[in-house]
Amino acid sequence: MRRGPDGVWQVRGYEEARAVLRTTATVQAGLGIETVEKLPSGIRRPVLYRDGPEHREHRRQTARFFTPRRVDERYREVMVRVAEAQIATVRDTGRGRLADLSFHLAIEVAAAVIGLTESRPGIRRRLERFFPEKFGRPGLTSFHGLYWMFRQNTNWLRVYRGDVRPAVRARRRRRRDDLISHLLDEGCSAGEILGECLTFAAAGMITTREFVNVAAWHLFTDGALLTRYRAADETGRLAILHEILRLEPVVGRLRRRTTAPLELRGGGDDAVTVPAGELVDILLDSTNTDERTVGACPGRIRPGRAMAEGAGAPGLSFGDGPHKCPGAHIAILETDVFLSRLFALPGLRMATPPRVGFKDEIGSYELRDFTVFLTDHTSSDHRAAGETP
Repeated sequence: MRRGPDGVWQVRGYEEARAVLRTTATVQAGLGIETVEKLPSGIRRPVLYRDGPEHREHRRQTARFFTPRRVDERYREVMVRVAEAQIATVRDTGRGRLADLSFHLAIEVAAAVIGLTESRPGIRRRLERFFPEKFGRPGLTSFHGLYWMFRQNTNWLRVYRGDVRPAVRARRRRRRDDLISHLLDEGCSAGEILGECLTFAAAGMITTREFVNVAAWHLFTDGALLTRYRAADETGRLAILHEILRLEPVVGRLRRRTTAPLELRGGGDDAVTVPAGELVDILLDSTNTDERTVGACPGRIRPGRAMAEGAGAPGLSFGDGPHKCPGAHIAILETDVFLSRLFALPGLRMATPPRVGFKDEIGSYELRDFTVFLTDHTSSDHRAAGETP
C-alpha cells in the first residue's frame, strides 16, 4: 500500500482491500458523490451514497429482493424468456450485436427487480442517452459544461416521464413485491425513487451488459475454455464465469474516504496508518491477482482455484462490506442463462472482435461493435462485408 503523487492512497493487496471495504472507518467516495452531496438536505440520497446505520437498515430491508432463492424462483423465468427471445433473433437473422442483445437482457431483468414494468416504448434509448459512452463534466464556466448539465437534466426528465412516473403511479394504486413499492412504503418521493432507479440501472444494467460481452470474448478466443463451458453443468459454468470476473472486474476501482485513522497491515509485520479524511483507491485488478489470496498463476483462468479462507471466487469484483453489490447472484445467473444458450447455437462465430473503451475514473471497460454470426446463414451479404467463418 502506498500514497500516490495525487495524495490518494492505493491499495493493491486483497486482505488490505477487504479491510478497507469492511471497516466502519470509511465512507463511500467517488462515483459522483460530490454532486450528490450538493443536493438539499431534505432529499434522501440513493443507497449507494449513504453510510452508517441508515444505510445498513436499508440494505437489511431490501435484502429479500436479492437472495439466491428469490433470484432462482422469481427472476430466472424472466432471464430465460428474454434470453431466448434475443437469441431467436440471432437464429432467425444469422447475426447479432452482443452489446445490444445483452443490454436488452439486462434491462428486462433489472426492471423486474426494480419494478419498472410500465415503461413507455424506448427505455433502452433513454438509458443509453443517460449513460453515454463518453461522459462530460458539469460546470458553469464553459459552454461544454453548461451543455452537459442541460443534456443530463433533459435525460433525467425523459427517464422520469417514460419509466419512473408510470411505475410509481401504478404502485400508488396497488403495491407489488418490488423495490419501487418498498420505497413508496418508506415515504420516498417520486424524485427520490428516480435517483434510486438510476443507481440500480447503472449497477444492474450497465455493468451486466459489459460482463456478458467480456465473458463471451474470453469464450470465443479460448477454445479449451469454451469446450469446458459447453460441457459443464450450471455449477461448473458459474465457476468459469466467476473466474473470468475475477480477472475482468467491470468496475476496477473502488474509492473510499477515511473518517478515522485506519491501520492496515500488508504481507509483513509493518503496519501503515492512513489518517482520517484521506481518499483510498482499491485497485481490483491487483487485489484479485494477489497470490497470497488467489494462489499461483493468478493471471490465468483456473475455474475452481483454491482461494484463501474467506475469499470468494470472483475476488472483490462485487466489492465487500456494507456496499457489496446486492445483485451479484442476479448478474452471474443471467450471464450464464444468456451465454449457455448463445453458445449452444450451431455454427456460432465471432464476426468482429469488440471495440474496447475505458472509463479511467472507475477503472471500467466498455465493449461495443461485437458482432456474432452463424455459419449456416453465411450468404453473399456476409461475404460482401468481408466476414469469414
